[in-house]
Amino acid sequence: MTQGNHPTCYHCSSSILPNELIEAELGGVRRQFCCPGCMAIAQTIHGEGLEVFYARRSQAGEKPAAYLATDAIPEKLKPYDDPSLRGRFTRPYGDGGDLEATLRLEKIRCAACVWLSEQHLRRIPGVKDVQINYVTQKAIVRFDPEKASLARLLFEIERIGYEAWPFEPSLSVERAKKEKRQLLTRLGVALLGMMQVMMYAWPTYVNADITPEFEILLGWTSWALTVPVMVYSAGPIFQAAWRSIQTFRQTHLLGMDVPIALALALAFTAGTINLIKGSGQSYFDSITMFVAFILAARYVELLARQDAQGGAEALAKQLPATCERLVNYPDLQNVEVVPVVNCNPGDVLRVPPGEVVPADGTLIENISALDESLLTGESKPVEKKIGDRVYAGTHNILNPLIMRIDAVGQSTRIAGIASLLDQALLAKPVMVSLAEKWAAYFVAFLLVSAFVSSAVWLYFDPSQAWTVLVSVLVASCPCALSLAVPTAMAAAQGAVTKLGLLIVRGHVLEGLVQATDLVLDKTGTLTMGQPELQEIIHLRPGFRREDALALAIALEAGQRHPLALSLLRAAELENLSPAVLSAPVINQLGKGLSSGAYRLGSAVWLGLPQDLSSKEAGQYGQVHLADDVGLIATFVFLDSPRAGLKRLLQAAHSKNITVHLISGDDPATVKWWANHVGIKNYQGACTPEEKYEYIERLQNEKRFVWAIGDGVNDAPLLARADISIAVGAGAPLAAAGADAILTASSLEPLAKSLALAEKTKRIIKENLLWALIYNVLAIPAAMLGLVNPWVAGIGMSLSSLAVTLNAWRLRKA
Repeated sequence: MTQGNHPTCYHCSSSILPNELIEAELGGVRRQFCCPGCMAIAQTIHGEGLEVFYARRSQAGEKPAAYLATDAIPEKLKPYDDPSLRGRFTRPYGDGGDLEATLRLEKIRCAACVWLSEQHLRRIPGVKDVQINYVTQKAIVRFDPEKASLARLLFEIERIGYEAWPFEPSLSVERAKKEKRQLLTRLGVALLGMMQVMMYAWPTYVNADITPEFEILLGWTSWALTVPVMVYSAGPIFQAAWRSIQTFRQTHLLGMDVPIALALALAFTAGTINLIKGSGQSYFDSITMFVAFILAARYVELLARQDAQGGAEALAKQLPATCERLVNYPDLQNVEVVPVVNCNPGDVLRVPPGEVVPADGTLIENISALDESLLTGESKPVEKKIGDRVYAGTHNILNPLIMRIDAVGQSTRIAGIASLLDQALLAKPVMVSLAEKWAAYFVAFLLVSAFVSSAVWLYFDPSQAWTVLVSVLVASCPCALSLAVPTAMAAAQGAVTKLGLLIVRGHVLEGLVQATDLVLDKTGTLTMGQPELQEIIHLRPGFRREDALALAIALEAGQRHPLALSLLRAAELENLSPAVLSAPVINQLGKGLSSGAYRLGSAVWLGLPQDLSSKEAGQYGQVHLADDVGLIATFVFLDSPRAGLKRLLQAAHSKNITVHLISGDDPATVKWWANHVGIKNYQGACTPEEKYEYIERLQNEKRFVWAIGDGVNDAPLLARADISIAVGAGAPLAAAGADAILTASSLEPLAKSLALAEKTKRIIKENLLWALIYNVLAIPAAMLGLVNPWVAGIGMSLSSLAVTLNAWRLRKA
């Protein structure tokens, strides 16, 4: 290829000066390059069989660094392999020792760039999985730290011509500010151009008597003012349209910027030709007004989208830039103010009242109370005592606390939540995908309609052909149709996240509207899951209370089930030591524990009589200890219903959703709780397999099942349900495969989410109806020549604004 009198680089397409020319043979063809870096990138791409990238990409036009010609990681990236930085920018994934990192990608310009980056990273030894979101320009990479490193990942992305940096929430906030600032600047230029051009066009509106020389001067002045609006303000529209056309062969779909760009280009070309000829309309007033209005609509849409990013982003905005670090604690109490990014696990920080906790850690001095509302959805302050966990982004509201850092950066809880939100964005809801697909088909339809209408007018009245063509392209642009569903879904998802419901998969809100049955687990879901040991009954003669409890805690050692924790707390209060067991403990999932002759679990599993517990004791959870001889003791627990349960059940009944209670607890306990809270369908003594089969039976009856469980013991139940919500927080919940995670301790956010799902459905219908009515009225009017391009531009922009502002109402859950 040549550009002017100079050849162009095969990789970056920039001009090559004679003293810079480098040649190399790729795929049997001699290629020319401008620098060793471009040659190295091209050799890497061809060496991996990814040369189809050059047929799919948008040209970068930038020269890479020369060091990319070697395989050595540059000095600037090596610090990312330091254990402290790796701990900041990665987080553990699963139990196999893998790590996961979220990377911010730069210079990504099109779908081909995403494809190349994914393919290249997947071929690096040790990389297990790669997911890239083009909209957010984030990559989630899972890798084996024994075979790959963070620095290697960053370098390999550079080697194919892009840049990547570990994602930090503060950078995300800065990027959002930059995006808003750039769009506002483009809008400002368009508004200034519109006002000036409209002023110069005013004499033609009122048929003023002006001299031809003055009319020509006003025309060329309007042209000069329209050029920066076309080049700068509308630049991203033309870029997006060009990318859409380039990828049409692969996608067979056109983006909504294509008719906009085509209308602007045709109007500007026609206006310029008419100006040169000295006859006909100039269209410059219509162009500037159209660009200004569409950018105004997009600015409002951007505000709505950024506002709907959820609790994680809101929390990230509050993370402090600096913190107070205690030097040589506890020997000295000297305080130094340091950037949060310079802190590491093990450092001791002081957080004054009113300040934000900068990292995850453990409280080691001074009890306090923290506001964790943005993290959990709970407005009530949470009391913290020595040894309790404190989390980044929460507000200290009582005493100056001293904490030791446990996790920073992507290892913090808020980073984990942000990662789940990113994963949710990767999976589009069905309604969004369908809306985008039909909008893309609509673009093709309107392009045909515009040109057919123009051809008809060209036959009957050639003077109106251009005006009709531009008007149809502008008026029928499917902006409102494209925004109708995504804006509503984004606003709703952001609202429920702020409530304390973290959506992991995109179909949750759609599914809540379709739900016919709600299946609840008991312990940890319907109840708080923090039972306390009330008494030990049915003691076998010869066994003391202490003997039975010592055997029970020996069996429960290392278990995290609420009843196990209750037994361990009771033994700790009585200073009891575990009994010595002669055989290892075996965990029978959903049934109980065994070690040799000893077994601890439900009466059904132990084969004990079902009438061990009286009806009056039905509200108590019970666990039985037995051996080969028979029952040794029964442990009775007291639990309490979870806050917000009444609201959730009322919301379910109002939607005619049938509620079921299924649990592994004793049938008497389950029956008492079901009667107590008003649930007619219940089943006790269920194994995980039986819970799975229970939901399967409902689905075989064409029921749409919504299940709520604790996310660990109820993994099969959550996996089978059409919509699954895990109650609680932490990595095990994400691993359980739930579609959403309730981070609040109350069930009330679920009741509000159910109502919000209905409201979202209603608003989506309103948006689609409005978009349909607008297009049904606007397209025929434009085809008949009844509207000018500037009127069509105003109508299209107002239509998009109406859809966006209507969806914005969902922010208030």
